[in-house]
Amino acid sequence: MRPNFVEELKWRGMLHDVMPGTEEHLLTGMQSAYVGIDPTADSLHIGHLVGVMMLKHFQLAGHKPYALIGGATGMIGDPSGKSSERNLLDETTLRLNQEAIREQLSRFLDFDSKTDNSAVLVNNYDWMKDFTFLDFIRDVGKHITVNYMMAKDSVRKRLDAEAKEGMSFTEFTYQLVQGYDFLYLYQHHNCTLQMGGSDQWGNITTGTELIRRIGGGKGYALTCPLITKADGSKFGKTEGGNIWLDAHRTSPYKFYQYWINTSDEDAEKYIKIFTFLTREEIEGLVREHGEAPHLRILQKRLAEEVTVMVHSREDYENAVRASSILFGNSTSSDLKTLDTHTFLEVFEGVPQAEIKREELTGGLDMIGALSARTGFLSSNGEARRELKQNSISVNKEKVGEGYVITDSDLIGDSFVLLQRGKKSYFILAIVD
Repeated sequence: MRPNFVEELKWRGMLHDVMPGTEEHLLTGMQSAYVGIDPTADSLHIGHLVGVMMLKHFQLAGHKPYALIGGATGMIGDPSGKSSERNLLDETTLRLNQEAIREQLSRFLDFDSKTDNSAVLVNNYDWMKDFTFLDFIRDVGKHITVNYMMAKDSVRKRLDAEAKEGMSFTEFTYQLVQGYDFLYLYQHHNCTLQMGGSDQWGNITTGTELIRRIGGGKGYALTCPLITKADGSKFGKTEGGNIWLDAHRTSPYKFYQYWINTSDEDAEKYIKIFTFLTREEIEGLVREHGEAPHLRILQKRLAEEVTVMVHSREDYENAVRASSILFGNSTSSDLKTLDTHTFLEVFEGVPQAEIKREELTGGLDMIGALSARTGFLSSNGEARRELKQNSISVNKEKVGEGYVITDSDLIGDSFVLLQRGKKSYFILAIVD
């Protein structure tokens, strides 16, 4: 029996709205559905992950997923959920972004399978680029009234009397372009379902209306809730901005930290949405967590599953090791496994002093390292007292006044980590 895709989304908390008849339609055999992805950057961020997970669940249920890169719509700007018009991109940038996104999507979706339900990547610029304005308003625009378009929430909010900037004609036509995408995929790929976030319902139903009026057929719509955090802050955002899937934009360490630091309430919600663990596995983890919340079982498993899925098992293990360096009983050899980038992220905000490399040739004495050359401690006398009390560590290992720092202490050939007590850190940055 074919897996019930709609039921799977329901128990995972991934279903917001669904057009009547969609569930029955999907149970009749293999169907095709698409999710649109905005190519305004050369990486997806975790805000995109819900749509990607929907496509993966769709494929796992035996259906055929289409990932639509909005090359044409990316040149316009979607008014949904926006308060102002965004910057538009040129074709070269959009194509580069598309290739990067395809590579990321291939970590989730099976594009290469010889099976009938292998995933397909399409770009709406390919069918929109030769569409003249006159052709579009004649063949598409005449089928949708202005009254219909004005009734959409995304339009009404922007046309509200209090809105400062209003809405450009370019943005106003967005729903027609997105609606045409659905019609095109319906006519050329037998795609009968469009999925997206709940803010996309108006745009999606414009597509179903075009399929009815022009294609003489039936299209379906399904949306997932917009993901929120229990404390009211925006999901997927930190002080540093978006949490990206690209390791160069957001390191695996910071990516892991985002998930491990979620609240209990959010972790219980996110583990259903952002992992492929079964219902039984998740219910078991929730029970375990409830019995010993201080162990953070849900957060640890969530962070593991998502980091391995997006990056790799090795990246996950490195992130765990990096986290334990700051908070656990790590050793000098553990520290030296960190690359320079991760080291600086783990010890972000820790004060530093620059030491010339030649000063390490003959060795840097501890009084110099702690006070005279760095100012980590306020005086040479304080440095001697702390050393005698055995409260000073170099690279996580206790040292005495006779210890000398040399090249062999370097982490990533660039840093030495000094520590007083458990929580006071200082970095010697070696410069040539």
